Amino acid sequence: MTITDVPHQAAPDTPVSVPPAPVSGAPGPVSWAPDSVSETDNRNPIKPGRDRLMLVLSAVAAIGGTLVGVIGFAMSYSTLAEVALSWGFSHRLAGWFPVGVDASIIAFLALDLYLIRKDTGWPLLRAAAHTMTAATIWFNASSQGDIGADPVRSASHGVMPLLFVIGVEAARKLFIKKVQLEAGTATDRIPLHRWILSPLGTPRIYRRMRLYGITSYPEMTRRERDLKGYEQWLLRQHNGSLDKASDDERLPMTMAPYGYTVAEALALPERQEREAQERAEEAARRRLEAQTRQEQAQARAEADRLRAEGMLEAVRAQVAAETGQARAQARAQVSAAERVAEREEAALETALLAEARAREAAAEREAAQQREAAAAADVRAAALEQQAADKRKLAAEADRIAAAEAQAVETQAIAEARKAAAEADRAAAETEQAAAETRRATAEANRQRAEEERLQEAAVADTARAQQDAAEAHQRAAEMRLAAAETERSAVEAEDAARLTPRERAVRKVARVALAAGLIPIGLSEHEVQRELSRLVSIADVQSACDVSSTDTASRYRTEAAALIASGYHVQQ
Repeated sequence: MTITDVPHQAAPDTPVSVPPAPVSGAPGPVSWAPDSVSETDNRNPIKPGRDRLMLVLSAVAAIGGTLVGVIGFAMSYSTLAEVALSWGFSHRLAGWFPVGVDASIIAFLALDLYLIRKDTGWPLLRAAAHTMTAATIWFNASSQGDIGADPVRSASHGVMPLLFVIGVEAARKLFIKKVQLEAGTATDRIPLHRWILSPLGTPRIYRRMRLYGITSYPEMTRRERDLKGYEQWLLRQHNGSLDKASDDERLPMTMAPYGYTVAEALALPERQEREAQERAEEAARRRLEAQTRQEQAQARAEADRLRAEGMLEAVRAQVAAETGQARAQARAQVSAAERVAEREEAALETALLAEARAREAAAEREAAQQREAAAAADVRAAALEQQAADKRKLAAEADRIAAAEAQAVETQAIAEARKAAAEADRAAAETEQAAAETRRATAEANRQRAEEERLQEAAVADTARAQQDAAEAHQRAAEMRLAAAETERSAVEAEDAARLTPRERAVRKVARVALAAGLIPIGLSEHEVQRELSRLVSIADVQSACDVSSTDTASRYRTEAAALIASGYHVQQ
């Protein structure tokens, strides 16, 4: 923070506490001052009291001021009403002319006081009221002719409006003072004798009081005495030469023109360093929060990606299962249809064969019958003499042949029926086997669907576990960052308490980075510590941690950090 950044605001009446010794090494700047100087004069503001004298004075002022105002207004009214007629005003307007002039004075002054009360004063109203006062005095004084001809007579007519305005101005001054006291903005006036006795130094005091809101004149004189006393003490400390004093020790003289007390000026460097440190801590906190938000966003994005991949795999498995089931069902239906078609074709072939064979047997029977009839006719024609014997023989032979033929026909029909029954049984067995194959394929498809559902549930469970692991990892990372931030804050507080230089702070920060990276210095020499630190912490890491651009400076910081760790430094120091 530069001097121009410091708010130019005067200190309150209570003096600021003396800064610690390391700032300037000076004792309390006002410890040698008398009590009457070091303590601010506690003055009570003006309040309405029951003081009898004040009541009497107030009553006299109110009655006298009202009486003077009424008399002055009456005399002015009479004089101006008469002179208005001589100036060409009509009888109707001549009586209103003095009312307009004198009432404007009262209205302007009252409005000015009202605006002051509302903290919106407008100087033009007071100037207008004074202008109208001068005008009514002139009108009254010149109403009896030339002022130079009879000055006493002219003054007797003009003095009453003047007294009225003086009374109003006195009331205005009292009213403004009361408003300033209530608002806490009342400012002491510098006594006239100081302007006479110190014509060169008093304007400087007046300037500081007005610029930096120092309303108390005793407070201002106390500051001047404190500053002079501190300057004398500083001269004694440096053998009469302020050139040997440091910039921090000369701050009270440097900052006095800007409204600072000795104590405030001496405390200024410490306050600026503290504010700079607070700004750095706030910036580090914001960076840490931004990093945390980024890591959270990355974790959420990774979880969403894993969840989407799991859902995609589940959908793929479900589609593959449905596709496999549909293909199995289609193959089963096609196989069943093919087997049914084959059975129908085989049955048709069997029926055609049986019918053809039946027709061939019938044709053979007819041919045999025809051959038998022809033979019987030949036998009857050739052996008529032996007709009776032959007839018996032929009848027996015919019976035998008919029985044989009937038996042959019956045996063939039974065999064909049995064959047809066997074919029907085989077709039924094949149909049953096809139905069993269909049921087996359906069961296999159901088993595959159950297996895919189990795999999908396992994928969802794996996704949930991955999300839980990511959340736990994020929590552990947050806890590690919090622990690192706490460790860093403790180390920074210890460094602030030790009042280390920026270089010492940077070296310790590099040491903390190395220890956080896993450096274990136990049992290692300084050279081994240096080697391990160089392996764990690069020059770029040192530049980033210490905000330096020079690689040479970063290398020196790393070397000094190794020596510091080898000497026994750890994070809790």
